[in-house]
Parts: sequence; structure tokens; C-alpha cells
Amino acid sequence: MSSVFTKIVNGDIPAYKVAENERFLAFLDIFPLAKGHLLIIPKKETDYIFDLDSEEFMALWQFAQLVAKAMDKVFDCDRIGVAVIGLEVPHAHIHLVPLKNMTSINFEKPKLKFTQQEFEEIAQKIRREV
Repeated sequence: MSSVFTKIVNGDIPAYKVAENERFLAFLDIFPLAKGHLLIIPKKETDYIFDLDSEEFMALWQFAQLVAKAMDKVFDCDRIGVAVIGLEVPHAHIHLVPLKNMTSINFEKPKLKFTQQEFEEIAQKIRREV
């Protein structure tokens, strides 16, 4: 059974995409901790990030770095935080979260809500910098 992320890759579910190449995809998290919180995934469905082969693993992080540097240009934040948890969706993914402080990346805090237009504006700002 395909993960929700595979359905996004295949175009079966819409997403606010910010960057994409033949192997990886970056899109906004629809339950964000901060404005600009996004996910980086390999297009190849792999449950556990450490099951990626070494080359794919390193390339995923290089793609994440490219996107994080674009985010740094867009958001007023101190850092772009990184989290790899992998429990909520059985598809390897990296969270990139603009940080103001340590609580910015607390996954237990209430999630932010944005309109469809706000999500698209956020995605567009990042896309311009990638």
C-alpha cells in the first residue's frame, strides 16, 4: 500500500511543492509547527530513512541543504531546524522548520493553520529562492 507521500509524488494528492528533481521532493507540511515548515522526501518509497542506500541518503541531505538555504533567505528566523522522526508516515522524510527558539520544533505544541492562499504564498516565496 502506498504511503500518503507516495500519493503526493504520483499526483494523487495535492501538495504545496517548493522544490523537486527526479529523485526528491520538498513540500509544505499541512500541519506546520512554524510558517515554512516543510518536508523533504525521496520519491522512492522507503519506510526508514536509514534503509536508504548510502548514495541516496547523502543526496537526500544535499537536496535538504539546498532547500534550507532558500528558506534562510525567506524567513526571519535564527536557524532552520532539522528533525527526522519517521513514526507518523511510513516513508522516509526530513522536517525543515524555521526556528526562533528551542520550542519552535516541539512536535507536541499546537499546529498552525493557514488558508490555501497562505500556503501557496509561502511555497511560492521558497520556490523563488531555490
